[in-house]
Amino acid sequence: MSVQAGIVGLPNVGKSTIFNALTAAGAESANYPFCTIEPNVGIVPVHDPRLQRIESVIPTQKVIPAAVEILDIAGLVRGASKGEGLGNQFLGHIRSVDAILHVVRCFEDPDVVHVDGAVDPLRDIETIDLELALADLDSAEKRLDKYRKQSKGGDKEAAFHRDVAEKLVAWLSAGHPVRAASFTPEERVSVREAQLLTSKPVLYVCNVDESAVPGGNAHTERVRAHAQRHGAGSVVLSGKIEAEIAELAPGERLAFLHDLGLEEPGLNLLAREAYRLLGLQTYFTAGPKEIRAWTVPIGCKAPQAAGVIHTDFERGFIRAEVYTVPDLLACGSEAALKSKGLLRVEGKEYVVQDGDVMHFRFNV
Repeated sequence: MSVQAGIVGLPNVGKSTIFNALTAAGAESANYPFCTIEPNVGIVPVHDPRLQRIESVIPTQKVIPAAVEILDIAGLVRGASKGEGLGNQFLGHIRSVDAILHVVRCFEDPDVVHVDGAVDPLRDIETIDLELALADLDSAEKRLDKYRKQSKGGDKEAAFHRDVAEKLVAWLSAGHPVRAASFTPEERVSVREAQLLTSKPVLYVCNVDESAVPGGNAHTERVRAHAQRHGAGSVVLSGKIEAEIAELAPGERLAFLHDLGLEEPGLNLLAREAYRLLGLQTYFTAGPKEIRAWTVPIGCKAPQAAGVIHTDFERGFIRAEVYTVPDLLACGSEAALKSKGLLRVEGKEYVVQDGDVMHFRFNV
């Protein structure tokens, strides 16, 4: 499954700097609003040391990590939902993403102008949340109007969507994000079809200066508390530091991180937190041609995990042969795993665990 996240935030909070570090895609970064004119898209590999551990036992031609597709959206401003700044043109770009990475400025720098004059992360979050909610309300009202017309002829499906849209309009009109509302499983299908911005999980990315990593500062504490109250996630990183790390040769990065008192780049933490927020996990396939990480939802069963590789694998699923990375390292080979009974044979009801290494047997 592909995972897509959109970076949003006010102008000059460091979105494009972080995007550059994530993707090395060269998105323009400048100290003025709206320097991002089109949404920049990059594919971000998800760092997972387990891949290298598998390769240490199973020689292979290539190693392929899991990936997240990142969209860098132009900075929003107050009134964006009504067309201020670059307005709805950019709100539309993130309707299809799985999660929103909300970059929040948590650093003081008189040389980097703030669009509202002073650094106040909770005010900035409120500005973005309001614009997303107003855009959602507009979409929900249009959806309600559409299904009201269609339901007049007795169309039961249209009447169902109309009722859900009425709930959405009432909820959004009260100033609440859709992700905080309660819906039945059937209603959630209709909500997903609406692709509302406030229905998506949010990860607040606190962009700090070098002095505030890794512990954060007073600004990040306010954001963390806000995220906890609203069921969101939060991470602290320095876009400037992450950009510097991205420019270093791999062999130089560890020493650079050590000098800063860091164990790993903040972007690794960001990727893991995004996975946690979306309820995702990783399993691996391993062989002489490639070792690869695959992304599946937590609770996924073996046939559905096989289907991530190819739909034929799911349709013709027979069984899965499963083992763990620690067992592979301890035994030194797949053959030794089998001889010690550590390679399990699992059927259609097996629930995939994070870090499983799996071989699928299927009928074509």
